[in-house]
Amino acid sequence: MDIGIPSTDTTDLRPDPRPDLRARWRATVAEAGAPADRDPAPYADRLLTAWAEPQRRYHTTAHLADVLARIDVLAPYAADPAAVRLAAWFHDAVYRPDRSENEERSAALAERALPELGIDAARTAEVARLVRLTVTHDPAPGDTDGEVLCDADLAVLAGTPQAYAAYAAAVRDEYGFVPDDAFRTGRAAVLRQLLDLPRLFRTPHGTAHWEAPARANLAAELAELEVETEDRNSNRR
Repeated sequence: MDIGIPSTDTTDLRPDPRPDLRARWRATVAEAGAPADRDPAPYADRLLTAWAEPQRRYHTTAHLADVLARIDVLAPYAADPAAVRLAAWFHDAVYRPDRSENEERSAALAERALPELGIDAARTAEVARLVRLTVTHDPAPGDTDGEVLCDADLAVLAGTPQAYAAYAAAVRDEYGFVPDDAFRTGRAAVLRQLLDLPRLFRTPHGTAHWEAPARANLAAELAELEVETEDRNSNRR
């Protein structure tokens, strides 16, 4: 499920995360069991190039760095933290805001790249499964790896009201090709779908720290959209 969260321009003011991300990639690949004679650097370069494509607003290297940082917090809950970290690298490696097959293509990319790096078949399959899970962000009960990845990806919803307001304003920029009325309708539907979920977060940390602020942010944005829609309809009468 694409929850429509492009980035705000303020992420561009942060230090370039790529040098640290290259070091993190090398460490993660080693943790995942890649042989020492396989050079992971070209794969990091290709992935970071993809994450820096010009059509991206939220799904950037800054988002990747944020998700990896949240996985660090949630890693004690994961059965295979290395697989979760690899899935974070690949989960939006292919991204076009006007396409619906991004997760599938990202998973297929992982299925090609990881065996080349010497990652075993079982862990490669787990990484690809986790990437595909980000279509719905709905891990099955007991899927601790899925819970960690999905919570880390959705934690942006629990930002401060100011950060969330900035992010929500930038959503429109990400989907600039969508007409105003259609955007408001579609975005409101996504927000209602999220608010109707019994739980947004599945890990104990996510439930304790992110659930309440995320729901408050989602509800505030939905209320604002409903007011805008009512105002537009009143002006047409």
